[in-house]
Amino acid sequence: MSVAFEVERVEASGTIYIRADGSIDPPTAPIQRHDSVYTLTGSITSDADGIVVERDNIVVDGSGFAIEGTGTLSSNGIYLFGRSDVTIQNTNINNFSGGIRLGSSSNNSINGNNITNNNYYGIELYWSSKHNSIGGNTITNNGDGIDLYDSSNYNSISENTITNNSGYGVRLIWYSNNNSISENTITNNYCGIWLESSSNYNSINGNNITNNDYGIGLGYSSNNTVCYNNFIDNTVQVSDWTPGYPNFWDNGCEGNFWSNYNGTDLNRDGIGDTPYIIEANNTDRYPLMSIIPEFPSLLISALFMTATLLAVIVYKRKHTSKVNST
Repeated sequence: MSVAFEVERVEASGTIYIRADGSIDPPTAPIQRHDSVYTLTGSITSDADGIVVERDNIVVDGSGFAIEGTGTLSSNGIYLFGRSDVTIQNTNINNFSGGIRLGSSSNNSINGNNITNNNYYGIELYWSSKHNSIGGNTITNNGDGIDLYDSSNYNSISENTITNNSGYGVRLIWYSNNNSISENTITNNYCGIWLESSSNYNSINGNNITNNDYGIGLGYSSNNTVCYNNFIDNTVQVSDWTPGYPNFWDNGCEGNFWSNYNGTDLNRDGIGDTPYIIEANNTDRYPLMSIIPEFPSLLISALFMTATLLAVIVYKRKHTSKVNST
């Protein structure tokens, strides 16, 4: 005997608010609250903002459901202003002006979301948003992928897949300083990474930047460190609109891999014998001769766990042997 079960698709329309007192407005919205965790139990459609968060120290877990817009101007899938310690995870967000928007917000985490087909940006941080983490998201077919606007002090953008966006993969503008962009796959965008208007002292490390019209663009920005990245088959690897603003393209020993580097490596140390010259004030002195292999964090964790397990086994064997000998 076979029995067919049909899972009902629950939908809500309009903006849903997670209020400062912890309540859900409207209470009929497909969100289940357990302490500080708010879990979607169905998809949401909205012709305005999808979810507006007015409470700190919570988790919004999409549980694989979708927040879908109608392309309404100035609408966002999830919107936070002045919030801290909010985690947004496991959510599909599409067809808004912007996917996720944080204003004047700090210590928030945006992880494991699929953000697609939003008109202007997938994720935006603006007005002094700091200490936020954007990691492990898939961000495709938006205007820009991730925008930081006037947002400094250790925002981290890591291990995201940022592809096929019509504008910038990652864009830092207007004094967005001291941020980290690392271990991302940035492919088939108009420009992979763009730094503009005094966006200084940022770290750009370990990214795969491939098949973009422009790999990196620079405008009035300096003292950024760009190292251990793969620049592969971008139409223009680096577009420096304002020559004379120096940045660092190596760590004093090693730099980046450039697919169009034509230098030699006579001593076979893996580093080119001649610099990769971008312009007079921007030179990779130690270009790498081969593609930098990926070494993801999960693999590092697995190796650590294996080493720990082996250490425990060795300890137990030694301890057992000592007991038996006595």
